[in-house]
Amino acid sequence: MSSSDSNPSPKKDKKKNRPNSGKEPTRGPSWGIVFWISLLLLVYLALPEGGAFQSQEKGFTLKNLEEDLNRFNVQSVQLFEGKVQWDLAPDGLPEKEATQKTANILMKPSDELVSLINANVPSGLEHVPPNFFMTLLTGLLPWILFFVIFYFLFFRQMRGGGGGGLFNFGKSKARLVSPDMINKTFKDVAGVDEAKEELSEVVEFLKDPAKFTRLGGRLPRGVLLNGPPGTGKTLLAKAIAGEAGVPYYSISGSDFVEMFVGVGASRVRDLFQQAKENSPSIIFLDEIDAVGRKRGSGLGGGHDEREQTLNAILVEMDGFGSDDGVIVVASTNRVDVLDPALLRPGRFDRHVSVGLPDIEGRKAILKVHARKIKMHDDVNVDIIAQGTPGFSGAELENVLNEAALIAVSNEHDAVCPDDIEAARDKVAFGKEKKSPVLYAEDLKLTAYHECGHAIVSLKVPKSTPLHKLTIIPRGNALGAAFYFPERDELNRSHRQLLSEISICYGGRIAEEIFFGDVTTGAYNDIQKATSIARKMVTEFGMNEKMGLLNYQAGEDRMFLGGEISKSNPFSDDTADRIDQEILAITQKCYEEARSIIEENRDLVVHIAEKLLVYETLTGDEIRTLMDGREIERKPPINPIIKTFDANGKTSEATSTEEPEASDSQEGTETPTEPLEEEGVKPSLDTQA
Repeated sequence: MSSSDSNPSPKKDKKKNRPNSGKEPTRGPSWGIVFWISLLLLVYLALPEGGAFQSQEKGFTLKNLEEDLNRFNVQSVQLFEGKVQWDLAPDGLPEKEATQKTANILMKPSDELVSLINANVPSGLEHVPPNFFMTLLTGLLPWILFFVIFYFLFFRQMRGGGGGGLFNFGKSKARLVSPDMINKTFKDVAGVDEAKEELSEVVEFLKDPAKFTRLGGRLPRGVLLNGPPGTGKTLLAKAIAGEAGVPYYSISGSDFVEMFVGVGASRVRDLFQQAKENSPSIIFLDEIDAVGRKRGSGLGGGHDEREQTLNAILVEMDGFGSDDGVIVVASTNRVDVLDPALLRPGRFDRHVSVGLPDIEGRKAILKVHARKIKMHDDVNVDIIAQGTPGFSGAELENVLNEAALIAVSNEHDAVCPDDIEAARDKVAFGKEKKSPVLYAEDLKLTAYHECGHAIVSLKVPKSTPLHKLTIIPRGNALGAAFYFPERDELNRSHRQLLSEISICYGGRIAEEIFFGDVTTGAYNDIQKATSIARKMVTEFGMNEKMGLLNYQAGEDRMFLGGEISKSNPFSDDTADRIDQEILAITQKCYEEARSIIEENRDLVVHIAEKLLVYETLTGDEIRTLMDGREIERKPPINPIIKTFDANGKTSEATSTEEPEASDSQEGTETPTEPLEEEGVKPSLDTQA
């Protein structure tokens, strides 16, 4: 880009300075207003003496004229085209009687009335010829209105008056961003070093095409960025254009699809034509899976408009060569549903995977986003990166932004570590509900449920470290046990999966042992345990009896490029054996979790008592209680949760009496009152 003391061309300088001039440009006269005022004046002048505006009374008929001729002194009667007007002498008229009257007529007056007029009026019936301007206006007005509407809807739009005219219906909706307006470079992108390295060749090609063509090679015509949401695919495309300093066309895949067949294909052709005229340039197709899905999929054989649009993209990408200087960059997080013809070499022949960042990538991303945030000296980016495994770049940016907002709410001068901790929990697990009101029995049951998860997680081998235990509702959960891995987990072992299933059953078992009954609070836990066990048997090959085979039935969705129907790739007998093995795994983990809770019964009660007092316990505080030591911090003075008993009276939620244990459901009392909020699922076990 040029420096501030360079001399750009007048055309470029005019475009650059227009938005920042701070002063509206001088405009010419508004011809639309002039036209309508002139038209109104013509209508007014065409009326005889402003007739309709000057008549004193309306609604007269020829019968009134006949009566006036017999009763009063009529001075004149004039016959116009479509009306009759007569004047009365003021002498002898009643006070409220009009001196001039007009009657609208469809036919000429009868001969009897004409004779009466000629006999009583000195001048007789005066025939007034039609007004030339009125006749002309009546004949031309419909055509004038037609051409005005035609001008504003068609020609004005074609000349640049707007992008919504009918002649622009097939024009591309791509937004052109000039090099001067792109402020993103590779310095603003972090955590995807491998992707930046691959894309740097694209930048070099746009800067110096001859460097790559001198040996007969060519750069890939298309680059497909694929990866989970929030990993920076769109930001990478902007950075390519910013580094190369070329025009950048940005459009979403859904912008091509319209109700009318053929419009999307027309927009594709127009987009590529514009890019060629401004080459070297970049076309960025965001969310290309909206238009690039497999052809012929879905009910009825597919979608004609979408498939024609895809065909146009295929033809345009294979029709222009690399010497045109046009690079197509597309992004998607569903590469599995894209049409194979779109992915073949010669079109998108370079696929760049943009995955979730590792710990070093998270450090770099946090440093980039922390530039604009005022941080306290105690904030350590390395610690934040270590505590956010599995976070995408967008989520990390959101954590810092939420931390800044929380710091402002807490009236801090800078973002503190506590603000970042609260922001991370909010992004990962949801926002805490302020001042929830629960029944005391529900609160106590939730505390024991969550302590069951916690004790099992701390006793089974190779479990994900416990981060926090809380009975403060978040989202649809009355309480939750939060877990954070110490590092990025690329693989999960057999023992890890078994421990995870055992942890899921810890809450249900605590309800059985300490309350003698079960609730719907373990709904999500059972669903998660079943899913893990099924994958161990059918996908991961972690069952000796079923062997190293994949029994997973197809999950293709017919509207995403899959088949309409697909049968199981195994027999009914094999399906029964799979169900038996899944049940055996879950039963084994259930027995393991039950034995742990029964052996540590007093410990569960002790931690549950503290949880009812403190409402939230960290993993370190729970380990402190397990070692027989006390928590150093004081209980909250104003607890967040408010409770009341079954009679509607306020009660303390911090009762430390152990509920009566029972091995059966007989003789036990369980909370039967409904929760305050409908549709809330009690006590969901949450893992990061």
